[in-house]
Amino acid sequence: MAEQEMPIFTRTFDFLTWLLPATNHFPRAHRFTFTQRLLDAAFDLREELEAANHRQGKERLARLRAADEALDRVRVYLRLAAKWEWLSEGQYKHVAVMVAEIGRLLGGWHKVTQ
Repeated sequence: MAEQEMPIFTRTFDFLTWLLPATNHFPRAHRFTFTQRLLDAAFDLREELEAANHRQGKERLARLRAADEALDRVRVYLRLAAKWEWLSEGQYKHVAVMVAEIGRLLGGWHKVTQ
């Protein structure tokens, strides 16, 4: 029987699956600046979570903190995209729920690891 994936990995995968096509509708003039920074932060989040999963103790905590920092950057970029109306109100509400759940899962993992 295969080991079940942790929910945070499923949620970040779903988030990335939603985010990439959404950024295709951002203004072309900002695709190589703002959009790239948003996507880099989102992928950094996922990569730090993967790295944390392969470590123990203080090394895991350091990776979880780095993931939390990446998540904070994602939040800022998403807020800016909504403010500039690159995301509709409905899109922003949807992605905010996704990000909040990832944050709760990350906080729980961090708490259990300490």
